Amino acid sequence: MTQRRVVITGIGMVTPLGIDEDVVWRRMLAGETGIGPITSFDQEAFISPYKVKLAAEVDSEIVAEALATMRRRPVDRALDFAMVAGDQALRQAGLIEAEPPFEPREVPVIIGTGTGSAQSLSQAFGRFAAKGPKGLLPSSVPRVMFNAISANLSMHFKLTGPNYMVISACTSAANALGDAYRRVRSGEFDIAVSGGAEGCLDPFFFGIWNNLGVLSPEPDPAMACRPFDAERQGTALGEGAALLVLESLESAQARGARVRGEIVGYGESSDAGHITGPNVEGQARAIEKALQSAAGVVEPADVAYINAHGTATRTNDTTESAAIRAALGDVADEIPVGSNKSFFGHTLGACGALETAVTLMALEKGLIPPNFNLVTPDPDCPVRLAGREPEAMEGSVALKNSFGFGGGNAVLVLAGADR
Repeated sequence: MTQRRVVITGIGMVTPLGIDEDVVWRRMLAGETGIGPITSFDQEAFISPYKVKLAAEVDSEIVAEALATMRRRPVDRALDFAMVAGDQALRQAGLIEAEPPFEPREVPVIIGTGTGSAQSLSQAFGRFAAKGPKGLLPSSVPRVMFNAISANLSMHFKLTGPNYMVISACTSAANALGDAYRRVRSGEFDIAVSGGAEGCLDPFFFGIWNNLGVLSPEPDPAMACRPFDAERQGTALGEGAALLVLESLESAQARGARVRGEIVGYGESSDAGHITGPNVEGQARAIEKALQSAAGVVEPADVAYINAHGTATRTNDTTESAAIRAALGDVADEIPVGSNKSFFGHTLGACGALETAVTLMALEKGLIPPNFNLVTPDPDCPVRLAGREPEAMEGSVALKNSFGFGGGNAVLVLAGADR
């Protein structure tokens, strides 16, 4: 089977730090967090009984403005985020230029999510609770189905390849990218659009996460989510989207497209253990498989940065650190490990794509984003943690780890465009 090189030619981001990648990068280097008081729903009615008061929200007004330029109106947060990120990525890749309607292209759309059209589903629950079946709108069906996200991307941008969603909790977007990577690498498609979207900051979904006991009750936004810190109190829920255009190197060169980076390996595994408890062996196996798939291109010693799943929960951080150590051995002593969740919160099914986009930017710029609120490194995390300030990256290869409830593990091996 043909094994083609797969590059990234477009990146689109909708994040709690903004929707412009240059602004997002600048704010990360400055140590600014997107975590803050919740404003997405009525605080008087809902927030007061919640133990957790903070989350990482996307600015709805900025998204609405971006949608207006696309001749769309807000429909559902996850869908809206994906549409804006998709428009950014496709325009950056040079696949669309004018306004819709667009020329059809046989490009697959493969998107990861954990909660899908959560806002629409929560609204439907509310109408049913208030009025019973009479309160439910016929449009609820196409609005609440998870594949509304990939379907709308396909329809709006006239992408006629297969469109579908990958649903695997916090591993969803990384799995989606891995699937798209394999389809382009094999020669089935020249180009694919993939990534993740999550918009779960509504009273229902935030409420169930509030009761799970993994969210940080810390009232200071800057210290709410502290991956790998000995004093961490839990994670912070976030929302957003990132979509990437994956393309064969030959196709990108023929089009004269700008290459932002490359996916050179992908590995996945299942713990087959506990529904919410991670497993060192399962995570290490995914890291090993990713590096095996990149064998002959990169070696473990080439890895210059690990963008960790890093949720800021004790169980996740210690397990992931042990898995990195188990997979890489003493090489782990030299590789800076960082988490982006102190900036974006935990964006669930979108985090694999959003953090992959950040990793590609880091490779491009030769800088490792900081663990900006890491004050006291946890001695039970035996890895070389990135510090509180940006640092130079000594190489052009990085790993992006994603691990999720249900025992799913996915790891991408990424390389800079100058490799």
